[in-house]
Amino acid sequence: MVKKIFVTNPTLAVGLLIVLVVAVVSLGAVYMTPYNITELHILDRLQPPSKDYFFGTDQYGRDLFSRVLVGGRTSLTLGLGAVLLELLLGIPIGIMTGYFGGKTDEVLMRLMDTLMSIPSLLMALLILTALGGSMLNAMLAIAIVGAPRIARVVRSATLALKNEEFVLAARARGESHRFVMFGEILPNVLSPIIVEATIGVGFAIMIGAGLSYLGLGVQPPNADWGLMIRQAREYLFASPYPMLFPGCALAVTIIGFNLLGDGLRDLIGEQTE
Repeated sequence: MVKKIFVTNPTLAVGLLIVLVVAVVSLGAVYMTPYNITELHILDRLQPPSKDYFFGTDQYGRDLFSRVLVGGRTSLTLGLGAVLLELLLGIPIGIMTGYFGGKTDEVLMRLMDTLMSIPSLLMALLILTALGGSMLNAMLAIAIVGAPRIARVVRSATLALKNEEFVLAARARGESHRFVMFGEILPNVLSPIIVEATIGVGFAIMIGAGLSYLGLGVQPPNADWGLMIRQAREYLFASPYPMLFPGCALAVTIIGFNLLGDGLRDLIGEQTE
């Protein structure tokens, strides 16, 4: 059955493979890095890939291979943490607006529309300017930017289910609104939430890298792909490797999550037909 799904849905297979490889390599980085990410080799600055430095070295002589691996763990933590916060914010708003409707729907969804009308990176920058640059604040900023998208998806799914027989039966039994929303409706809207969250991880990683590039995300001396690209830009013509490898890792990871999300959407669509 699983083999058949992967054969008929290559997008899902490729996306899952990329995500698994990135996750395993990033989580196992502590056992795979030949050098400490802050270890300096001043005499080996901006070296090309070699047997001693698989990806070469940066402007401080730090091993790029070690920093790219550890940077993957940082980026995944940022992306997954931000999406988790998005779900905690967006799901309750989406269910309440879809379930109650009326003024609750009007007020909350107009607020969501207002947030969505502001460019994502600009909104995150405004939040981080107020809170200060750090990884935790970057997670919160990305979550606030992404929560309206989750809320809209959940609201649409809730509107489609609120008048179904199992929901009406729960109301007839005298169940509380909270139970109906989170005990009856939520389990039946998990599929679109999972798809949106999967794609959202790639989006969160991209925004997080952009914030780090601008100096408002992950701070030195921590390893992060966006931060590595920022630090390497001044030395691009001396050595392209400090920018090339984290840039490729970032691109492949985002593509992997996008393919996984698209594949899950296709799979769920086939099963519901």
